[in-house]
Amino acid sequence: MSRTRTLRPTVSVLAALALGGAVLSPLSSTADEHGTYTNPVSESFADTYADPAVIQGKDGWWYAYATADPLRAGDPPGIGHVSRTKDWSSWEYLGTLFTDENRPSWAEPTAGLWAPDVRYVDGRYVLYFTVTDTTVNPGGDSAIGVATSDSPAGPWVPADEPIVPPRPTGDGGFFWTFDPAGFTSTDGRHWLYYGSYFGGVHVVEVSADGLTPVGEPTQVTAWDRYEGTYVVEHDGWYYLTASSANCCAGPATGYSVFAGRSRSPQGPFLDADGLDLNASVTGGTTVLTQNGENDWIGAGHHAVFTDAQGRDFIAYHAIDQDEPWLTEPFGINRRPMLVDRLDWVDGWPRTRAGAGPSATPQPLPVTSSLLPGDPAEPATAFAGMASGSDPQAGVTGVVQGTATSTAPAPADEARVRLDVRADEVVSVTLGAAPKQVRVTHDGPAGVLRTEVVMGRRKVVSTGTAVLPGGDGWRSLSLEVAGRGIEAQVSASDLNDPMAVAATRFPGFSLTAAPVVLSGDGASVDNLTVQTVHQETATLAPVPEPGEVLFQETFAGALDPSWSWVRPDDGIEVAGGDLVWPLRSVDLVGGTNSGALLLRDMPAGDWILETSLTLDLGEETVRNYQQAGIVVHETDDDFARLGSVAIWNTRTVEYGREVAVAPGDPRTIFAGAIIGAPAPTMSMRIAHSTNADGEHVYRAGISRDGESWVWGAAWTFPADADPRVGLYAGGGAQPPVEARFHEVTVYETAP
Repeated sequence: MSRTRTLRPTVSVLAALALGGAVLSPLSSTADEHGTYTNPVSESFADTYADPAVIQGKDGWWYAYATADPLRAGDPPGIGHVSRTKDWSSWEYLGTLFTDENRPSWAEPTAGLWAPDVRYVDGRYVLYFTVTDTTVNPGGDSAIGVATSDSPAGPWVPADEPIVPPRPTGDGGFFWTFDPAGFTSTDGRHWLYYGSYFGGVHVVEVSADGLTPVGEPTQVTAWDRYEGTYVVEHDGWYYLTASSANCCAGPATGYSVFAGRSRSPQGPFLDADGLDLNASVTGGTTVLTQNGENDWIGAGHHAVFTDAQGRDFIAYHAIDQDEPWLTEPFGINRRPMLVDRLDWVDGWPRTRAGAGPSATPQPLPVTSSLLPGDPAEPATAFAGMASGSDPQAGVTGVVQGTATSTAPAPADEARVRLDVRADEVVSVTLGAAPKQVRVTHDGPAGVLRTEVVMGRRKVVSTGTAVLPGGDGWRSLSLEVAGRGIEAQVSASDLNDPMAVAATRFPGFSLTAAPVVLSGDGASVDNLTVQTVHQETATLAPVPEPGEVLFQETFAGALDPSWSWVRPDDGIEVAGGDLVWPLRSVDLVGGTNSGALLLRDMPAGDWILETSLTLDLGEETVRNYQQAGIVVHETDDDFARLGSVAIWNTRTVEYGREVAVAPGDPRTIFAGAIIGAPAPTMSMRIAHSTNADGEHVYRAGISRDGESWVWGAAWTFPADADPRVGLYAGGGAQPPVEARFHEVTVYETAP
């Protein structure tokens, strides 16, 4: 992704560079010019399209892949899906990834084939996928498979054995070897990430063709916290983004996406607070989570892509809380594919600057060019370029000598993106003499070079990078912004550049001028010229406390506004705290045994805050000791925000219990992750109402009582009237007590 931002730090110019993914519509930068879309983008051809992966094929189409669910109620289960689009608004469904003819021979007949990830590696397409049960061992031994194709549409030829075989636990079981994601680092090395809650996420280097592991794997996340990993490069950092919580709990799904970053693709990956994603107190900065302002919940398992202006987007699945299931067969979560912009704020990726999933019309990603004609037929936009053809790419342009665009690139800031042959030399020149910039992809010499040219071909500034060897096509993108130029080369064009070269300008700006391509019979394809996306700089607003409406300091008898549900004589006010010994009690399912301290809440928008101490230690298994805030309509309809021990990790979970479906006596419990706890910390629940009149309860936490992290929101019906208060429980061993220091209710500040 783009580093141009570092060349002019006063203005965040670019969202990304070398990435590949889904983009949508005409030129310029307004919704009126580009058109709009409304989520879910997969609605025209599928009710569910989960675990999406995307890539722009060398044929100019964008391809989207999905896991092996039925597309619509009543359909037979798929074996992975593929569809394509030119503009991300109209779609063509192409079929399944596998059939009885090409299903991997080592996959059990009943095994699921999940979570596809497609990359372009060394001249062909490489598909990584999960197999939930193999013939290698009896029962439940998941593995990662790999297949290849000359086309992003297939057919796919699977390897004769897994690229990552089943991983024994040593006690007769197997770790979860799920959710693969390929990646190429800026030194040209290839990597494969995989893993899930049981065993953690690992990364292993793979060979130049992407088919064979090289060396030993490295664990990069806590063993029971993350899955659905996707890695991108941005401004010299590697960002590991991954999903957490239950993906598939219908109306209680709180699946969300988090990030950590590192200077190495092998980690360690730390979040914005410096917490490690591979620690017991597990780090993770929120990238995407439900907002309560619309019906989308459980947003996650994503991919990232960049449009022609350099703006990043995130493709992911989510669940409509009012329509969470496929009706036939009942029990399959209905998870369509959504797309939203991905903003970079203070060095961190945030979906819609932190606003989360959208349900209203949004500007389409830009797929068009300011030059005339079809980007997939570049000869239509350049004088002096001949048309050619390629089995993988279709119609291409051939540059013999120089070719000049029939329309100019914009002045000052421009982004050019094109596909080039790995073994050929192509130069791109922007600007008019005497002030020009030039980028050269020199495949035979293995060099990517940026140059600033003054006067009569005088090169006054140069940047270079090594181009790794290889076959096939590569994506060359360059951005001119401020006083600098940056070029990136990538094979997959999915925020995974294999080479980056940047050059500073010596104090001048470019004028609008035609783009000039130079080469000796070089092939180019999928060429766009666009203005540069201007990055969002600030996070979306979060709730802020205003006037104090109520305060409980636990200095004596409890305020009479409190009431107990299932009181426990062991809970007492002592030493200025509410001291609550943890018991083996819970609210989940039919248990309904835990004590609750509740109060009625005022009308309007408010924030309830508590500070508490609960030392859950680290590493040891203390399932599921916890304490925090509860929003309680009934024992079968509640949300709770708590610091909790889950196996050997520690987190702050915002859980929800609700009916499986309206009128169904069964309930389901799951939740969202908000962040990492501290032995003494503060928690908030902020109440508001959305456009449908529903009650929205959003969670926030602070590890130091000063800086706050806001996360997921749960909604209750408009006619609900929950009480809010405190809870603790989950387990009595080892003995521990929660100490609540105070409770304050604020009016939410305007």
